[in-house]
Amino acid sequence: MQNNAAFLSLSRRAVLGTLAVGAAARAQHTEWKPRLGILGPYSEANLAFSHEAGFTNMILGATPRTSLDAATLSDSEIEKVKKSIDRFGVHVSALQVTQNHISSDPDRRSHETAYFVKAIELAGKLGVPYIGTASGKDPNKTLPQQVDEIVRVYNEKYFPSCEKYHVRVLWEPWPGGPNVATGPAGYEPLFKAFGNSPYVGLQYDPSHLVWQMMDPIQTARDFVDKIYDVHLKDTEIRWPVLRHGGINPVDRAEWWRYRLPGLGSIDWPAFFTVLQDVGYSGAMSVEHEDPVYDPPGGHGDFTEGTKIGFRMAHRYLEQYVPGA
Repeated sequence: MQNNAAFLSLSRRAVLGTLAVGAAARAQHTEWKPRLGILGPYSEANLAFSHEAGFTNMILGATPRTSLDAATLSDSEIEKVKKSIDRFGVHVSALQVTQNHISSDPDRRSHETAYFVKAIELAGKLGVPYIGTASGKDPNKTLPQQVDEIVRVYNEKYFPSCEKYHVRVLWEPWPGGPNVATGPAGYEPLFKAFGNSPYVGLQYDPSHLVWQMMDPIQTARDFVDKIYDVHLKDTEIRWPVLRHGGINPVDRAEWWRYRLPGLGSIDWPAFFTVLQDVGYSGAMSVEHEDPVYDPPGGHGDFTEGTKIGFRMAHRYLEQYVPGA
């Protein structure tokens, strides 16, 4: 009886996930070839480097006061950007635009939501299917209240433009920003509240779950049907520092840091297996924030140190990503 009860207690998600993986494994007979890319600011030099280094995708920053400032670009300038992207043969899977969509400051919220609508329009005009962002956050409210507000703002402000321009909003699990979509505890109520909306999903970055002490592989498995774009970044847990000072060390010692894929704690074969099992065919882009290899800032062309980091990441990843 106890064994039967345990079996029946399996979650619907776990059962469906197992069935989906099994079906995908039986049906898939072609070589797995997702796009491998990099994240960075828009410039012709960066597009050229991406192509020359063997990457086939980019995620482009599009926050205010960057080269893709959605509030200032004219239609003729947008067309010029689009032609440059086409000329270098690089696909763009997403624009990166982090905003606080539910700021408690009315003026700031109005400004940020207006900009995000412009960013959706920019993505649509460039033919970019996704925008990576944070969910929005108001720490003065409970999680259910924040979820309700996020749903209301998205439905009223964003989804009409998403429908018009065929763009989906994706949440990156970055806990350092205005975000409640930082892991399963946020994903579950958000996706339940949005129902089967075609305009929201995940831009999955396993590195953020590692230093939050979550399981990036199991979380990917549980929410793989919501993953539409991927950041490839690793996290190194510096265990001697952590054991000596804890997660809030008095000397602010760095007990974790972002690294290039393969230089941290993530089990990349297991992660790629999750994606491959369901036939994920989207893009996976290296987000280079490794302090050892000159991580890029938000503006300008990649430095030589940054390029070395991207090339190192490409060499590591090509063992898992056919054709990379």
